[in-house]
Amino acid sequence: MKICGIICEYNPFHNGHAYLLSEAKKQSGADALLCVMSGNFTQRGEMAVLDKFTRAKHAVLAGADAVIELPAVFAISPAEIFAKGAVKLLASCPSFDTLAFGCEGGDRISFLQTAKATADESRELKAAIRANLKAGMSLTKARHEAIAAAHLPNADASLLSSPNNILGIEYTKALLHCNSPAQILPVKRIGGGYSDPDLLKNFSSATAIRGGVAEGKFRAIKKNVPPFVFADLKKATFSDAYKKIAVYKALSEPAENLKKILDCTEGLENRIKALARGTSDYDALVAKITTKRYISSRIRRILAAAVLGIDEDLVRQSLKTKLYLKVLAVKKERADGLFSELKRAEIPLLTRKSNENDLSPKARQTFEKDILANDLYNFMHGIESNEHRTLFV
Repeated sequence: MKICGIICEYNPFHNGHAYLLSEAKKQSGADALLCVMSGNFTQRGEMAVLDKFTRAKHAVLAGADAVIELPAVFAISPAEIFAKGAVKLLASCPSFDTLAFGCEGGDRISFLQTAKATADESRELKAAIRANLKAGMSLTKARHEAIAAAHLPNADASLLSSPNNILGIEYTKALLHCNSPAQILPVKRIGGGYSDPDLLKNFSSATAIRGGVAEGKFRAIKKNVPPFVFADLKKATFSDAYKKIAVYKALSEPAENLKKILDCTEGLENRIKALARGTSDYDALVAKITTKRYISSRIRRILAAAVLGIDEDLVRQSLKTKLYLKVLAVKKERADGLFSELKRAEIPLLTRKSNENDLSPKARQTFEKDILANDLYNFMHGIESNEHRTLFV
């Protein structure tokens, strides 16, 4: 069996995602599409607009064969760790053959060459990045500008200037890092840009659709998502309770604990503490902390990590540990074959509670954060506890 992997969030699933699934299946020639999807928290540091089981169901209805959960420790991490964590899971599967991802531009060769050229940052390049950071640039912009100025052989610096391309480079670097023989399959995305806030006719971004849901613009949303997604989006809720807890953690968590969180560096913990004292509103707090250097998604990830009790040490240990494949949803008629294939992986397959006995102590620590993220989400959205199950769609 040949498996094509797709790393995703589907927050929410939309027509652009359906296009990628279709193209991935067609261009890869794979026997199965396996999605690695963020759970109830996303890389923006926010709770997803729909729970992970609903979003996994949408993926299978749209053409995926199975969806496994990206552990929370990786889901709320920066792009490099997000990519490494997801690729780590896919690379544990012997049948993993291709990694497909959406991109704004570039092809397989340019992604491979740029990933290889930037995989090991030289002392000079690191110094240039630090200088750009001191000038007030965000880490993403600082790295892009430094690489462009360095004129690295075969590196296409333009690939590092747009969100999906940046993730594509990180996916490719992660594959190289773990010596995976899997091929990459960049697929040119269509429709709205990654963060385009405008609702288009039929290929709007997830950002625009989330905004439309919050504003009740369902008529405009309808043509942008499959019918089964649209039906569930009408039931989407936005929890203000989480935002209050996040502000509470900013207020109550000692600065030395915040400092232990991944990406909370250069005294950022003191800025968070100082500004939290005079701000009771989550969105206002994030806006106050945000600067050109400290982008809002970084701040939200730090606050999410504080809420879930995820520090940098746990993230780093999780990258080194043999973890697990937690199946959220699977196509019913393909379940037996896929489960047999996934059981060949180097790590335990979790489809029922009893499988947790196969986890190492370190892997169990990681999995406990998934359970906490799930329980917290369910509590705030009035959903009955449902962690130990797999949907057969």
